Amino acid sequence: MRPVDPQIAWTPHTVDLDREEFASRLHEALTVYVTAMDYPRGTEFHRAPMWQEHANRPGWKAVGALAVPQQPSPENLPLVGIAYGYRGSPDQWWHQQVLHGLRRSGRPQSEIDAILSDYFELTELHVHPNGQGHRLGESLLRHLLVDRPERSVLLSTPEVYDEDNRAWRLYRRLGFRDVLRRFRFAGDNRPFAVLGRGLPL
Repeated sequence: MRPVDPQIAWTPHTVDLDREEFASRLHEALTVYVTAMDYPRGTEFHRAPMWQEHANRPGWKAVGALAVPQQPSPENLPLVGIAYGYRGSPDQWWHQQVLHGLRRSGRPQSEIDAILSDYFELTELHVHPNGQGHRLGESLLRHLLVDRPERSVLLSTPEVYDEDNRAWRLYRRLGFRDVLRRFRFAGDNRPFAVLGRGLPL
């Protein structure tokens, strides 16, 4: 699959990815992820089994952003964005980590139960650098969350000074509020924020 060429005029188009399409585009999606996050090459091979396992979880859904050239092209359309998630559940690692963080923060159990009882976990949302600047992140997020049955959506994102990056601006613009701040997941020294908001958007 050819990468998107920033010199060629193109229009973004978001599409649903079923499990078969997600599997067939997994390497391409992981390349978007690694490039967008500026992770070392090779990270995609370690992440692939986890992403494959996620696709089998209840309530899983994925969407992709394709770069549609303004001039017809016989080649396959490159993937420039990826987003997926699934229904949160107490048996999942992320849920258990956030639960522990909420308890350590001193939140009352009734509030914790309300936060974690019925939510969609936005697991991944990434746009390739060559595709940024077209509001693709917002398009992917809105497409992913349309008609979700859960009461709310939760996500985690790395802390950034003054919340000054595209991801933070997107989440704030769409009404995401703080659930936990400066939280460290087991095995990762970076501070994260856990954000959430009610559904529908």
